[in-house]
Amino acid sequence: MSDNRRPRWVHRLAQEAGLFLAATMLGIAVILYCVVFLIAQRHLPGGFELTSTVNSTLPLVLAAVAQTLVVLTRGIDLSVGGVIDLTNGLAAITLDGSAWGHAGQPGTGSIGTMILGSLLVLAVGGVCGLINGLLVTLGRLQPILVTLATLSIFQGIAIRVLPQPGGAVPQGYTNLLANPNWPTSVLWLVALAVMWWMFRRTRFGVGVYAIGNDAAGAAAIGVPVASVRILAYVLGGVCSGAAGLFLAATATAGDATAGNTYTLTSIVAAVLGGVSLFGGRGSGIGAIFGAFVSSMIVNILFFAHIDPLYQSFYEGVFLIAAVVLVGGIGHLLRRRY
Repeated sequence: MSDNRRPRWVHRLAQEAGLFLAATMLGIAVILYCVVFLIAQRHLPGGFELTSTVNSTLPLVLAAVAQTLVVLTRGIDLSVGGVIDLTNGLAAITLDGSAWGHAGQPGTGSIGTMILGSLLVLAVGGVCGLINGLLVTLGRLQPILVTLATLSIFQGIAIRVLPQPGGAVPQGYTNLLANPNWPTSVLWLVALAVMWWMFRRTRFGVGVYAIGNDAAGAAAIGVPVASVRILAYVLGGVCSGAAGLFLAATATAGDATAGNTYTLTSIVAAVLGGVSLFGGRGSGIGAIFGAFVSSMIVNILFFAHIDPLYQSFYEGVFLIAAVVLVGGIGHLLRRRY
């Protein structure tokens, strides 16, 4: 049967195979989590579990989207964890005004200081991304080498900013970003998904995908390859900065080493979400699904009472199996359809 006679949904499935598989994996993971939770706790998870899961996963969601923006251009950002370290530490000392010399009681802060602190944190994240983008694009250096080096630099600056865990995040700010009592953070997920949907339909978004598929071809049709690639790194840095903010809001304090794990987990979440490490294929929404799959695996292992000494082993096995499954099925679908 010729391509033009195939149903539209078949073409859609082949084009978005990674996204559909990520959604399927998330559904299976949620069902398995509910079963394990029911066996362990004698009741199904409720609002508290939903709230804590979303709040704890949001930093990884933002880190995965940051990674996706760069990977789509055939790059990679190993400095994500360092940017989160730095911005998390900055958030802890700026949101309550202590960095400006007019803090009140610990954990309090005016609306002005919270807005100023948030803008500063996001701007620092963007500057970190700009440094990476300039070195990769104008310096013509390999992304993996550049971002590995800047990872160490950003982590060193983070330790200088916040030598030991501490600082304070105003309770009102925590309630806004990661309310521990209500799952209002779901609204941030919806907003992020809507922003990605809008991004895909902008000239910039089209340019990002074009560069990932064929940079020379993109340049031939008028895409400003250098500026688009640099801006992708900048937006990735802003998303990493937002992850640092959400991490600080969730913990109500800062830790200059809290973001270290997000470098690798952001890559895993992106791949689980169907993002190709060869660039040009994938979706930020898929990366969101991938982040929650990773989080569900951790929760399943916890409520299954797996020995903490072996949790990392089983988590790694599950993640490898999931990545191989997603890659294999996606490849077969694209070849067949």
